[in-house]
Amino acid sequence: MPGSKSITNRALLIAALAEGDSILTGMLLSDDTRYMAEAIAALGLPINVDAATETANVTGGSGTFPADKAELYIGNSGTTARFLTAALTLGHGRYVLDGNPRMRQRPIGPLLDALRQIGSDVRGLMTPDCPPVEVIASGLPGGPCAIPGDLSSQYFSALLMAAPYARSEVAISVIGELVSIPYLEITAAVMAEFGVQIEIDRQTWASFRVPVGQRYRGRTYHIEPDASNASYFFAAAAASGGRAIVDGLGTASTQGDLQFVRALEAMGATVTMTSDRTEVVGPPIGTLRGIDIDMGTIPDTAQTLAAIAPFATGPTRITGIAHNRLKETDRIADLATELRRIGQRVEEFADGLVITPGPITAAAIHTYDDHRMAMSFGITALLTGEIDILDPGCTAKTFPDYFDRLQRAAGLLPV
Repeated sequence: MPGSKSITNRALLIAALAEGDSILTGMLLSDDTRYMAEAIAALGLPINVDAATETANVTGGSGTFPADKAELYIGNSGTTARFLTAALTLGHGRYVLDGNPRMRQRPIGPLLDALRQIGSDVRGLMTPDCPPVEVIASGLPGGPCAIPGDLSSQYFSALLMAAPYARSEVAISVIGELVSIPYLEITAAVMAEFGVQIEIDRQTWASFRVPVGQRYRGRTYHIEPDASNASYFFAAAAASGGRAIVDGLGTASTQGDLQFVRALEAMGATVTMTSDRTEVVGPPIGTLRGIDIDMGTIPDTAQTLAAIAPFATGPTRITGIAHNRLKETDRIADLATELRRIGQRVEEFADGLVITPGPITAAAIHTYDDHRMAMSFGITALLTGEIDILDPGCTAKTFPDYFDRLQRAAGLLPV
């Protein structure tokens, strides 16, 4: 499997902020990571990405950026948008960050408000809550801030990764419930590998603190495979009565999305894990069970589960994913639309949907320029042979050769 997007973009930014040189191995090469790498270069930091070896060499800026002005284009990469917005406050100058039309609809207002609370000069240029964003930077003062937890964990990750270079301690309070907690575990783990510790209240997940005086140190760092992208292969095995083994992902993984295999286990699949390997064996065809599951901690795999729900013997109910409406597309409404297009009965509600399986009808699936819509329904198409995927190239965002790899795994193309 290709490297983790979540880890790659965190490691790229942290390496750019570190003191000294870093070598990142196993990195993901995709649109989202390219936007991050290009932004780092535009900010004046030496970075060399070798596609052949999936390696990046980054010379860190010791907590700031040489460039005193830059206009950065980040497409529809949410991690790049949120992470860079916070990091740019560490610079000295004027920076503008902009994306494609969908990115201009994706909220970033809570992060901007939190950054203003800790002394930064940031604003939305067209609307208060969305890109394009202007940052007038003179270093990050720091201090306490509070931010709603129910929209995106990326706001918290962005603040945490910039916090070591603030002039005073950054303390973050969570307002309400915090979503996608496993992604914050990834952030904490990558920061720790580069020498910075976060103090987290893991009992309540209501507060974070980054003590002053810590600095990232350049190092050689290996990026593990992407658990979100592995979910498609695990799901295909579960729904087809087949078997999928992914090396490099196991009980030692920091990625919460690997827990998707437990949903497959509840549906009847057999899951075997070691520290660095995961195997999923599907139940006999026709015996996959529908389940009732809260996917609030693993929202990026909700579409994967929905794509195999039509093959279950009963309804599948997915809850806890209200924040998926703010992703690359409205991942609840559009998912419901496409499932209905292939003949499934779907009940949609605020934070999820219920899928009642029925005969699958031939259709062309709209992907809404959302890589996860394309990859998820790719499994449905693989197992039925009656579905066309429109705009399959949108998978370049995180998995450029996904369809080739899926067909090779299924024996439809030579390995």
